Amino acid sequence: MTARRSVLRDLSASALVAGVISALVNYSGPFLIVLEATRAAGLDKAQTASWVWAVSIGNGVCSIALSLFTRMPVIVAWSTPGAALLIASLGGFGFSDAVGAFLVASVAAAVFGYTGWFGWLLDRVPAPVLQALLAGILLPFVTTAAGAFKAAPVLVGSVVLTYFVGKLLFDRYAVLAALIVGILVAAATGSFKAMTSGLSITGPVFTMPTFDLAALVSIGLPLFIVTMASQNAPGLALLRSEGYRPDDRLLVGSISTVSALLAPFGNHAINIAAITAAIATGPESHPDRNRRYVAGLSAGAAYLLVGVFGGFLVDGFQSIPSETITALAAVALLASTLTALKGAMSGDARTGTAALTTLAVTMSGVVLIGVGSAFWGLLAGSVVHLLLNARTPRRPRPASARTEADAAPAPDAAPEPANR
Repeated sequence: MTARRSVLRDLSASALVAGVISALVNYSGPFLIVLEATRAAGLDKAQTASWVWAVSIGNGVCSIALSLFTRMPVIVAWSTPGAALLIASLGGFGFSDAVGAFLVASVAAAVFGYTGWFGWLLDRVPAPVLQALLAGILLPFVTTAAGAFKAAPVLVGSVVLTYFVGKLLFDRYAVLAALIVGILVAAATGSFKAMTSGLSITGPVFTMPTFDLAALVSIGLPLFIVTMASQNAPGLALLRSEGYRPDDRLLVGSISTVSALLAPFGNHAINIAAITAAIATGPESHPDRNRRYVAGLSAGAAYLLVGVFGGFLVDGFQSIPSETITALAAVALLASTLTALKGAMSGDARTGTAALTTLAVTMSGVVLIGVGSAFWGLLAGSVVHLLLNARTPRRPRPASARTEADAAPAPDAAPEPANR
């Protein structure tokens, strides 16, 4: 009763609305990338609806449970860059092999989260190389909007124009405005496809995972790296920037565990949200930082509602013209792509060369021995970084620093993470 009274006392309209908007913005933009990934996998409507059910239910359960337990606005979302990666990587693999890769990636994320290896390992991988990997995955989907504009200038032009006007006037809702205008223009021009299903409850479809080495390397490894480096890391940073002290072991470990449990139903990866979470974690949610966790509860409730009626939602989105979806996906990925490009070029000349190598190889789409370009881009960039820095001389430490270091006990091989 105490916990219930505490939540009732902390309820506020602003936090409730902030959480719902956070979920809606995810469905208005990044969700389209998930639908594109299901199309790339060649799934039928039941399997597609199950994928939507899995990611939505996972987001909802984790957002509600962790927000209640930590009293922080923990917003959980699917891995958007991970879904973008799958669009290019799923071809040539059976869906059961992809599910096996999803499962292994989530289990690995849970292990790295619970043990505290996550932060320790990220510190040893050049950040610009990881950002270049993400940029190489996302950038091709941004550039496809130009081809879509040639095919349907009115549909695509209305989406893109609305987005940029929205960025000027109401930045936070630019993607949502682009979606609304895109739907209205598609309806006005008679471009919608007929819907074949009515409002009904969605049921999960189980797929027995199989484990193919090429799929694990081509799908599982890049999915694990992109989700951890480009989603969980900035998500934790966002919470810290708002004055919270998130336990990275609890958040990353538990969310990844739920992700693994839902993998056989189509879930590719869920993680701590970053960009859309800012709506729920900032002062707009509530002036009192201790009452913003309510936004995590309302966001979770919105995810659960969508998950229950996922089949109807999928049919509705699939009735939207493909050119409109392409344009919406492009504008939804602009911010993430820009951030990744800036991060890729943020190092010195040597690191920048390694990052550019990663970007070029990843964007090439090359497939060798059945392994996709994301893996080869990461490998090529890491090798170039090691080669260019192999003979970098160490700078001598000041005498005072040497004295202090000599007097201090030797550090452990793997430092203990700050949060427990």
